[in-house]
Amino acid sequence: MIMGNKITLFQKLVYAATKKIPRGKVSTYRDIARAIGRSKSARAVGNALNKNPFALASIRRGVLSSRSGPVVPCHRVVKSTGEIGGFASGCGDKIKLLRKEGVLVEKGRVVDFENKRVFFSFTKYEMSEIRKDDEMLTFCIS
Repeated sequence: MIMGNKITLFQKLVYAATKKIPRGKVSTYRDIARAIGRSKSARAVGNALNKNPFALASIRRGVLSSRSGPVVPCHRVVKSTGEIGGFASGCGDKIKLLRKEGVLVEKGRVVDFENKRVFFSFTKYEMSEIRKDDEMLTFCIS
């Protein structure tokens, strides 16, 4: 439990997928939805990322000075058009974080979007491990 709120299995899958996006690359809300087997849930992915409890506290306070970066780098997730999309602390912070990682943004879009975009998927084993962790947590809390 984080800050008194239970993280759902859907959120865990979204956060696990987002952690796979390497520094200097981006993915989309739709790509993450597909990667976790919920292809029609792009908007729900955005909602889960907006509630990301694993973003750096400094980012949530508007300070962009961290060497390690967030545990779940939700700033690396953009719209399918390459547009920036939303961000809990504001689009300006999202753009600063992306630029700091070498992702250029002009007029609210990722420059060279198709070359910066990364696609990925989970193996059956990875999915089962995430689900198993969720079942263990549920068992321990009950």
